[in-house]
Amino acid sequence: MTTNASAATRSLLRRRPDGLVATMRRRCVATACATLLALPAFAHATPPAGDVAQAGVVAYEDGRMAEAGALFERAARAGNRLAQFNYAMMLYRGEAQAQDAGHDAAWGWLRRAAGAGLPQAQYVLAQLYDHGDGVPRSLTTAEEWYRRAADQGHVEAQIALATMYYVGTSVAAPDYQKAARWYLAAARAGEPGAQFLVADMYDKGYGLPRDARLAAHWYRAAARQGDPVAAARLAAQGAAADAPGESAPAAAEPAAMPAAPALPPTR
Repeated sequence: MTTNASAATRSLLRRRPDGLVATMRRRCVATACATLLALPAFAHATPPAGDVAQAGVVAYEDGRMAEAGALFERAARAGNRLAQFNYAMMLYRGEAQAQDAGHDAAWGWLRRAAGAGLPQAQYVLAQLYDHGDGVPRSLTTAEEWYRRAADQGHVEAQIALATMYYVGTSVAAPDYQKAARWYLAAARAGEPGAQFLVADMYDKGYGLPRDARLAAHWYRAAARQGDPVAAARLAAQGAAADAPGESAPAAAEPAAMPAAPALPPTR
């Protein structure tokens, strides 16, 4: 999650939770390709493929696109999943050329990186299927790849998956219990928009059991990151926005969601 994205989320005047959900969905689309090459520090491939991939990153950052593409392709063919991802994105953006069809090659390398377990590749692949970008739209396939990335702690994937469950799809009704699970994961990772939504769920009792204490905890977490609506909700509850020494009440949160959640509020 980038600082600017979080700041944009915090700045919203969220009078309706569904308005925030729609904004978070748009942000997931906008950021799908914004951080594609921000992963080298997290690579764990062994040399020489890892060294070649790192050299490709240096070349890319220096603007030597042809060299970067060649290095990424070399490391990708050696099985480096990060190079597979970066090469796919260069092909997708038209920054590199493949001997075979560019978009098909891009999809193939992205699919290999996702299959190798790279969370960012799984998230981007999910985005393609979610929006039918170059592939037949499949919400079922998108959901599966979002879930794989979300299971690895990818916060944007957690938000995208939660939002898919929150608003429902053409093939599935909203499922607030599943949405709550993944918004909780993103909230615990520090995402302020998710923290506000979790608080609202606890506050109004949809998707999560109604619990004023847990609602106050998550409103407070969002308010500490500058969310004015969360601070206003706390004030309305008579709770302080700043409670030194408070710890996250994770143990008190349910392991299983209630069987029959209420409908979400419209205001």
